[in-house]
Amino acid sequence: MANAAVISLTPQDDLQLALDRSQVGDTLILGKGIYLGNFILRNTIELTSEEGAVIDAGGKGHALQIEAENSYVHHLQIINWGEDLTSQDAAILLSSSAIGSRIEKNSLHGGGFGIWVDTTRAAKILNNKIRGNPGLRAADRGNGIHLFNVSQVLVKGNEIWGTRDGIYIDSSNNNELIGNYLHDLRYGVHYMYSYHNLLQGNLTENTRTGYALMQSKYLKVLNNRSVNDVNYGILMNYITNSVLRNNDIRGIQNRNNPHMQKTSIKRAKITGLEGKALFIYNSLFNQFAGNRFADSDIGIHLTAASEDNALKGNSFVNNKTQVKYVSSRSQDWVGNYWSDYLGWDMNGDGVGDIKYEPNDSVDQILWKFPSARLLLNSPAIETLRWVQRQFPVFKGPGVIDSQPLMTETIWKEAETKLSDESDFLQERIQAGAE
Repeated sequence: MANAAVISLTPQDDLQLALDRSQVGDTLILGKGIYLGNFILRNTIELTSEEGAVIDAGGKGHALQIEAENSYVHHLQIINWGEDLTSQDAAILLSSSAIGSRIEKNSLHGGGFGIWVDTTRAAKILNNKIRGNPGLRAADRGNGIHLFNVSQVLVKGNEIWGTRDGIYIDSSNNNELIGNYLHDLRYGVHYMYSYHNLLQGNLTENTRTGYALMQSKYLKVLNNRSVNDVNYGILMNYITNSVLRNNDIRGIQNRNNPHMQKTSIKRAKITGLEGKALFIYNSLFNQFAGNRFADSDIGIHLTAASEDNALKGNSFVNNKTQVKYVSSRSQDWVGNYWSDYLGWDMNGDGVGDIKYEPNDSVDQILWKFPSARLLLNSPAIETLRWVQRQFPVFKGPGVIDSQPLMTETIWKEAETKLSDESDFLQERIQAGAE
């Protein structure tokens, strides 16, 4: 703008008055110091700060409420906003009128919601660091980024930890979550009632559930990673017509995992953890390809009529139980790799000559009646398994792979196609290791 001004402020200035008097296109720069209060941005401006400037909301309400479209808010440090989840207290609230606003490279630390995006569109939430309050119970914390009834929103490159859920998406369509690092949380990503969303190149670590996909359709879940999460790597509950491709889910183990003793979510005190890399509940017509499920208590668990899904070219590696399948219909997943496959490939075409069958009727009995494990090596159990082999009619419904792969070729090819957006995650992981 030709008449746009650059205005430098100090804590002695009235920040709300300066925001109200600003003109479209102005840039307001907060100088070093603490700015106490709750502020509303009503004009389309750029708001930023010098190092050492802090907005302190005094423990109540929203720290910064944005009402102007195409606002640009970046490099702010915000602390101590409200913790009333019913009032949706947030460090930054984007109102419905804040269409096209950009929130970038801010540092937020508090107990309520980090960034709440409410009924707007085309916003960009980029490269922010959002840290919750570990002094609160997880259930009493807000989510790091909360999207409600929004569309065409891009959430990219953010790091979120210590909140309740990292990114929560409710009743929101046509949005993109790309290259975010989400750790030490309840759920890394949590979808509810959302359609046509892209989830790509994200990393979850040390959460109770990496990716909780619920009550949603037409999701594209591509090139994500889940490392050392506890309950589930990916949880699918009432998900239909979605694609999960080239995701790397590993180390999903129950509370006996020694690694849990070192995490901030205190997993060792949580009971009933599942340790499932992929759990599919009442989810139909989904496609799984090029995914890797490894080093977990259970590779994949399907139940509640999750029958009409296509799995091809996936790798199941070193899971204590590769497949747990509870349903009334048999399935043939053609062309996956299984690390415990004991067959052979006489013609060298890369496909096993005999089918892979991970479970039998004995497994079904043990799932339904865990106390039966006391008889696992008894003559009765061995007799039952012998009868199954001799008379297949006695076998219950289950999963087979009629063309099991001999190597992880599919995954290794997919691994080289990980999105560029996840490169910064590698750098952060390496920095943490150092």
